[in-house]
Amino acid sequence: MRNITVYCSSSVSLDSKFMDAARLLGQEMARRNMALVYGGGSIGLMGEIARTMKSAGGKVVGVITKRLLDLEQGYDQCDELIVVETMAQRKVLMAQRGDAFIALPGGLGTFEELFEVLVQRQVGEHCKPIGLVNLDGYYNPLVGLIDHGIEHRFIKPAVHHLLHVHADPINVLDGVLSAEPFEIDPDRFLPMGKG
Repeated sequence: MRNITVYCSSSVSLDSKFMDAARLLGQEMARRNMALVYGGGSIGLMGEIARTMKSAGGKVVGVITKRLLDLEQGYDQCDELIVVETMAQRKVLMAQRGDAFIALPGGLGTFEELFEVLVQRQVGEHCKPIGLVNLDGYYNPLVGLIDHGIEHRFIKPAVHHLLHVHADPINVLDGVLSAEPFEIDPDRFLPMGKG
């Protein structure tokens, strides 16, 4: 596993603990000779992880839309900066280029990216591991929403096996790197399954 797609925020008004988590993940990925695939911005958590990777000698691949190139201040130090027309194209390329996915804390864009690869994993479109950095319980409401869906039988409990959730970015990285690929059993993972 060489390329990790990291979903994260471009917000510039975040608590420093989130910036620290992005830097920690970037340092560890570079130390392990992994490449970062991310949203291509130079601000917020996106900028922190990309700059950290570059300063540690890591490879950085950014994927950004023309519209966001100025808004998210496209990172011109990327080894490869791919500019696309639409968010849909951005998500497809980021998913294709990654061998695993990690979501740092983020907003609506991060949620959308996370849920897209999670649903694709649930229906068996890919076998790539997915990690969630739940720093200070940031994603507790999201995990709770999944549990709420399970309680009301819209989601199967086995979906929890598709997410490696931990507060520490390095533990999340270890989780996705040690994950054994497995085929999806529709009865266990899909709501229309018999199990």
